[in-house]
Amino acid sequence: MNSCNVGSGDRLARVLVGSGLLIGGVLLGGTWGWVMGVVGLAPIVTGLTGRCAAYTLLGLNTCKK
Repeated sequence: MNSCNVGSGDRLARVLVGSGLLIGGVLLGGTWGWVMGVVGLAPIVTGLTGRCAAYTLLGLNTCKK
């Protein structure tokens, strides 16, 4: 099982930024709105799951053990 590598502060920031991008994308509409919305999903998912593939590749871990 994959362990957590995203700490609680980092998770909150990711969900907030991702939500902002998603909401901005909906309000903007059009092609750039779709792009913003899709990009916003990545930080939301990593924030909710506590697991980031990029952190794994870079050897980073902000999660307290």
